Amino acid sequence: MSALTENPFASTHSLDTNPFSDPPPNANDTRLEDLRRREQDLERREQELAQKADNIRRNGRNNWPPLIPLLFHSIPDEIPAASQPLITRIYWLWLLLVVTLIVNFVACLFILFGGGSDGVRDLIGSIVYLVFITPLSFLLWYRPIYNGYMKEQALYYYLYFFFGGFHLAFSVYMIIGVPSTGSAGLVQTIQMFSKVSLVAAILGTVATVGWVTQGLGLAWYYRLIWQHHRAAGHTMDKAKTELATHGAKAYFTRG
Repeated sequence: MSALTENPFASTHSLDTNPFSDPPPNANDTRLEDLRRREQDLERREQELAQKADNIRRNGRNNWPPLIPLLFHSIPDEIPAASQPLITRIYWLWLLLVVTLIVNFVACLFILFGGGSDGVRDLIGSIVYLVFITPLSFLLWYRPIYNGYMKEQALYYYLYFFFGGFHLAFSVYMIIGVPSTGSAGLVQTIQMFSKVSLVAAILGTVATVGWVTQGLGLAWYYRLIWQHHRAAGHTMDKAKTELATHGAKAYFTRG
C-alpha cells in the first residue's frame, strides 16, 4: 500500500483489549496471598498480646520464678533484640550454676557416706551454698546485667562487674574442692576415686565439670560485657548520678 492510500488514523493497538479490565488472575492470586499472610500475622500478634494480657491479669507483671512469681523476667520483651542472645546464654549459665549446686550437694552427701575426711562439714557447706548462692547469684550478678542491657545504665554494669568477679573467684574455689569447704571439686573427687567410692567420685566429676563449664562461660561473657561497657562510655560518675536519681527502687522496675 502506498503512502497516499494509508489511513493516518489507524492504530497499531488492538481495540479488543479493555483498558479497564481486571488484572490477570495471577496478580489477583498474589494479592490475596499477601492479604492472607498479613491477616495470619495480625492474628498471631493478637494471640501473643492476649496471652501476655492474661498472664498479667492472673499474676500481675511478675512471672518469675514460675511457682512463686516475685518479679517480671522476659528477655524477648525487655532486652533489645541485638543483646537477647547474650543475655539468654548468661541465663542458661545461671541455670547451669543452679544444677551444679544441686549436684554438688548430692556429691557431698555421698562423700560423707564414702568416708570423706570431713564429710559433715562438706555436707553442711554444700547445703549453705545451695540455699544462699542460688538466690544471691540471681540478684547480685545476673539481675544487674539483665537490667544493664535493658536500661543501659552504668550502675548495673558496675554491680555486675563487682559481684560477677566475686562469683568467678568462687567458681575457682569450688573447682579445687578442698575437703571441709563444701565443694565436691577436683581434690575431693580424686580422693573418692582413690577410696573406690565410685558414686561419690562420679558425682564429684559431674560437679567439677559443671563448675568449670559455667566458670569459663561466665568469664568469656564477662570479657564481652566489659568491652561493651567501655564502648558505651559508662563511668563511675554516671553510676553515682543514676543511683542518686533513681535510687534502689529502680532495681526491679523497667524505668
